[in-house]
Amino acid sequence: MIDRFWSRRGKTSPQEADLPAGENVPQHVAIIMDGNGRWAQNRGLPRFAGHHSGMKAVKKVTMAADRAGVKYLTLYAFSTENWKRPKSEVDFLMRLPQEFLALELEELIENNVQVRMMGYQENLPSYTLEALEEAIEKTKDNTGLVLNFALNYGSRAEMVDAVRAIATDAVAGQLNPDDIDERLFAGRLFSSELPDPDLLIRTSGELRLSNFMLWQLAYSELWFTDVYWPAFTEELFQEAITEYQRRARRFGGLT
Repeated sequence: MIDRFWSRRGKTSPQEADLPAGENVPQHVAIIMDGNGRWAQNRGLPRFAGHHSGMKAVKKVTMAADRAGVKYLTLYAFSTENWKRPKSEVDFLMRLPQEFLALELEELIENNVQVRMMGYQENLPSYTLEALEEAIEKTKDNTGLVLNFALNYGSRAEMVDAVRAIATDAVAGQLNPDDIDERLFAGRLFSSELPDPDLLIRTSGELRLSNFMLWQLAYSELWFTDVYWPAFTEELFQEAITEYQRRARRFGGLT
């Protein structure tokens, strides 16, 4: 039997019964999905198998985020640095959004999920862009969970481009330099329509940000796990949310 993407509304699965509840659920969760290749290699499989299994983990975590009451889920799918990988692997990775959306778009629509993308469209294959554009168009009026794919995304380039755009407007006399503040700068980023992430999750045991949302993560809570992304479960997502709920966020002040 093929699993439905979501449990039907009104029915409670064992996993759903255990999901964290309360007002202190993070509004925006961002995830660095790391460890696909190592997961595969540990099993004597090609790296491609790890990437494919990682796509299944996207499905599970999207389900978990929706049930937990998360409003925005940003997934780091492909960085501007990932083009350095072997062409065969890059080509495979570029096919995954098309495959994922072909399988799941209908149920994303059914469950009121809105698909978005942030990143540079340059260099992305036409089939990748077309699949994403179709999903974005068909879900643009949905009002539930926002599933945001960071694809061909790099935070340093994003910030440099924001500075360049602001400088261009200032030179043209369209902007007074005295009016430049954090809000104006954030408004020039890919994530301008999203709140900053409340929680960042990174899998695979690596303890770094890897050029991901460097401005936006300034006061995010960070949660790391040694588990590789294809093995990441709804229960681990729940554990991360529960840990977030235990923390006191002070934003440089006092509680």
